[in-house]
Amino acid sequence: MGAIYLKNQEEIECIRESALIVSKTLGMLAAEIKPGVTTLELDRLAEAFIRDHNAEPGFLGLYDFPNTLCMSPNAQVVHGIPNNTPLEEGDIISIDCGAYKNGFYGDHAYTFAVGEIEKETQKLLNITKESLYKGIAMFCAGNRLGDLGYAIQAHCEKEGFGMVRELVGHGLGREMHEGPEVPNYGKRGRGKKFVDGMVLAIEPMVNQGTHRIKQLKDGWTILTADGKPSAHFEHNVALIDGKPELLSTFEYIYKALGIESDEEVLYRKKTIIL
Repeated sequence: MGAIYLKNQEEIECIRESALIVSKTLGMLAAEIKPGVTTLELDRLAEAFIRDHNAEPGFLGLYDFPNTLCMSPNAQVVHGIPNNTPLEEGDIISIDCGAYKNGFYGDHAYTFAVGEIEKETQKLLNITKESLYKGIAMFCAGNRLGDLGYAIQAHCEKEGFGMVRELVGHGLGREMHEGPEVPNYGKRGRGKKFVDGMVLAIEPMVNQGTHRIKQLKDGWTILTADGKPSAHFEHNVALIDGKPELLSTFEYIYKALGIESDEEVLYRKKTIIL
């Protein structure tokens, strides 16, 4: 992963614009996710939507990835390739999306339920998303990467879930993956200190069973080693005046799904126009 580049307010606003295109894309997809739809159909919808918003798909062609979305159902952790297999009732599907506009990237993810899912799987989704905000709360001036990682890890592992070690969050800006690496585990007081101008993609990846993973022969798809479900949630966050500010939002998803939530209130300074 590359160097750490601190951003000024103008650059942060450019990242916010790209991030909100991703947020709107995920909101559009939320209304389309149902049994019988294929991940390839959703991928086509996302590519058209992003281009209609005068942006480029951030993942398409990046490191030779073949699609607009990383679509990872059930035991797939991340980097799943869209295909013609229909989603089924009871599935979960992690959708990771990127957009590139005005020289800057947005990149975040959400794990959706397909119809009714098992109680333990819903708990996995809830705890993983909660851990994301536990991590965001630690992204403050003077804290360190280990504080953020520890907060995420502790919240998930106390519930018996496995925290993926090999995959991490990252800095975000003119490149999709900038420094620093942002592990979802760590020791408090360790690692690089946070300073104003940092922009991070914070993204816990949490398994219902073992933390261990494996990779398919396609060179992309990451699976849980025991075949149990995995969840993935991701936000883009800037450090401004010593405090974390969300550049992305799940509000478009919640509007599509009829969900009311105040989880973002502490970390969002700008009004989201839905």
